[in-house]
Amino acid sequence: MSETRTTPKDDVEKKLLAAIEDITQKQGWKPNVPVQDGRMLRLLAESSGAKTVVEVGTSSGISTIWLAMGLRKTGGKVITHEINPDTVKTAQENFKTAGVADMITIVEGDAHDKLLELKGPIDMVFIDADKDGYADYLKKLLPLVRSGGLICAHNIDKLQGNPEFVKGITTNPELETVLYTTGAGMSVSLKKR
Repeated sequence: MSETRTTPKDDVEKKLLAAIEDITQKQGWKPNVPVQDGRMLRLLAESSGAKTVVEVGTSSGISTIWLAMGLRKTGGKVITHEINPDTVKTAQENFKTAGVADMITIVEGDAHDKLLELKGPIDMVFIDADKDGYADYLKKLLPLVRSGGLICAHNIDKLQGNPEFVKGITTNPELETVLYTTGAGMSVSLKKR
């Protein structure tokens, strides 16, 4: 049985975990990223030494806060993309409450267009938006991801997700991909060195 709670190392981490719990319980948000997946994002961001993380699909900001938790020790930043203006406002408030607003830049608008404005290198990507758009996001982001960088996509396994995206991450010789089936399912792809 896997542990579903994180034991906070310090007061800052305790505050971040409390903010995540507040968002999911008091605000009535259905967790778009289960705790297991959030813990994996934090682990990947921190252990890879990521400085620049790009997220597609901010929603309430739960996954963004998990990423920020991992970036505390690396000095990194998250650039997150969200199309819904009301959701952007909610996420901004949640980032302030969690105390990570200074680590996060929210780009409002359609990520299919906004990603064209990004410059690399990117250390880590997390995609959790319109499933039909995953292949397009991969096409736009892969050239910007540094060698040794990570591309993660949520709600992915062999049975769900965009088949074009799954084919792209599992047949491209530049990528080593693992399908992580705990939580809501996630692909984790390493851009080979």
